[in-house]
Amino acid sequence: MFYRRKIILGLIELLGGEVEKLRFQKLLFLYAMKKQNPEYDFIPYKFGCYSYSAKADMNTRAKKGFLSETENKYGKSDLVSYFQKLKPADAKLLQEIVSDYGQMGSNALIKHTYLNFPFYAIRSTIAKDVLPGKLYDRVENAMPKDEETTLFTIGYEGISLEMYLQKLVKNNVKLLVDVRKNPLSMKFGFSKTLLKRYCNSLEIEYLHIPEVGINSDKRQELETQADYDRLFADYRNTTLMESISSQIQILELLKDYKRIALTCFEAEPCQCHRSHLSEAIAKSPDFNYSVKHL
Repeated sequence: MFYRRKIILGLIELLGGEVEKLRFQKLLFLYAMKKQNPEYDFIPYKFGCYSYSAKADMNTRAKKGFLSETENKYGKSDLVSYFQKLKPADAKLLQEIVSDYGQMGSNALIKHTYLNFPFYAIRSTIAKDVLPGKLYDRVENAMPKDEETTLFTIGYEGISLEMYLQKLVKNNVKLLVDVRKNPLSMKFGFSKTLLKRYCNSLEIEYLHIPEVGINSDKRQELETQADYDRLFADYRNTTLMESISSQIQILELLKDYKRIALTCFEAEPCQCHRSHLSEAIAKSPDFNYSVKHL
């Protein structure tokens, strides 16, 4: 079992074996905020802080019989003490979280997280009710406000789905343009259907333009920067020359949406075709904007 799943089972164990779903997300979030390298990251969702990855792990544990699930609650089903299997520092931190916040109801936990971590409330549909009057100013001040027209690029290698989505939100990206030839991934959340759903949940639109991608058979045996350089030389001489209409489409989308991001896998722009694609678009006489690699 992945260690991160022992964390969530250990948390439920400390809570007496049962927890409301909303309270679970808030308590796991408070644990994550106190840990330097937490097992789960979070995004600003319609009810505040939320982890799609934790939800997916809970679903998996429920399907395998480790948890029972109702519409509003999770319950621990097996008799194994996963809390006893945790690292001492993590066990201690979980105990502190349960001691400090375990008796709080859902509404109190929501208000506490909104007050202390207002960024995670910026997409909340209930924030104005939870934080009336001047208290809501904290949330408004945390909202991304940059509106300058910018072409971003972003890769998802080495980061969680939630940290990836956070980058988009913090940079006020309005449209994600997937420039992979085949928008499939073994990494949770990054295949086309799920990525579109998760972007839409954060008011970010999604569009796949495969014509500007690179065939997977050309991406074999990429071990050095020289290998990448040869690949991208071929990309500039073939795909970029053959996809002018798609590049014009992206430029028009940029004009319409103001802040869009081209996405692919690699963390480093110099090892991804998205940097060469953005350079080609930026050479258009109609391009008078900034390019930024996230």
